[in-house]
Amino acid sequence: MHGTIETLFDIEWRPLAELAAIAQDWRALAARAVEPNVFYEPAFALAAAPVFGARVGAGLVWSRAAPRRLVGFFPAYIDRRRYGVPLAVLVGWTHPFAPLGTPLIDRDAVDTVVAAWLAHIAGDARLPKTLLLPYLPSDGIVSRAFDAALARRDGATASFELRRRAALVPSGDRSTYLTHAIGGKKRKELRRQRNRLAESGTLTSRIASDPASMAGGLADFLKLEAGGWKGHAGTAASQRPEIVQFMTSAVSALAAEHKADIARLALGDGPIAALVILRSSATAWIWKIAYDERYARFSPGVQIVLDATQRLLADSAVAQADSCANADHPMIDHVWRERLLLADRLIGVGPAPARDFALARRLEHWRRSAIAAAKALRNAIKRP
Repeated sequence: MHGTIETLFDIEWRPLAELAAIAQDWRALAARAVEPNVFYEPAFALAAAPVFGARVGAGLVWSRAAPRRLVGFFPAYIDRRRYGVPLAVLVGWTHPFAPLGTPLIDRDAVDTVVAAWLAHIAGDARLPKTLLLPYLPSDGIVSRAFDAALARRDGATASFELRRRAALVPSGDRSTYLTHAIGGKKRKELRRQRNRLAESGTLTSRIASDPASMAGGLADFLKLEAGGWKGHAGTAASQRPEIVQFMTSAVSALAAEHKADIARLALGDGPIAALVILRSSATAWIWKIAYDERYARFSPGVQIVLDATQRLLADSAVAQADSCANADHPMIDHVWRERLLLADRLIGVGPAPARDFALARRLEHWRRSAIAAAKALRNAIKRP
């Protein structure tokens, strides 16, 4: 069976830095992807490459049938000492600005592309036989395709850190979504806060979508973020010029493809909240949010999320939206009621012995336990 699958495709591994040459094919695949991932689109990924992609390459799966086209895109890097021992792992590419690891796979060839990619890994001496796919949707089509392919080839898999991330997946009457999602008492309080804000000056909610207005919108976001707790902690994006360059390039390139919006809530002439929304196919992502903490008692972050949610609900081209938030987020979890299930998938493919995967599984568990313990200790030390 593997031989038959392999005859359908040409498969190669290329450094991320070389992929601008195939941007047109890559962009076409993103439009056909069975599960969209804006963070793996060329506009975003090529902008992120200089900052987060030094070791990253991609497995490219090309169909041999005419017309030849790209049908699979699997970005990853080889971590040769992830566990402090010489046991290499092929790790899917995610980073703090890209919290989703779904590879781009042509919707018309999902099962065969995944099977061909795993077969290629098994047969390529340059690639590790253990894979880690971070932030992979657990109940999606791509995840099921990996399960099916692994079952056919007696592969092994284990899941770590199941996360339940707030998502917007409206069904039925979209115009009443927020009425059902937020209790009457909370809606009344939010209206009161908004009215109090408006008493201080003209309150306006606007959105920038065209490339020409992106610079101003992003500047407002960066300023708001720098003025808050991230700025005080030294982790605001504006404090790192390379991050500003990456964000500017990514948002501008996506806006040129009508895939980026920046929503702003302004009081008089000054913005008090900003929200960056990215899109791919029928999915949207709330990528970044910031607000003026001097107005925290009026919940400006919630207010701008409500404005953005109403716009997303009114847009029939948007089927779902991902909050990109941590699980159990104290704000967005009470506005968006659906959940996106994500896990980090460890996968073993032949011909490596089963004991290699078993060792990797134990080491991955210990690694995560050690990181969690270190975080708990750090938080305990910070408490007054």
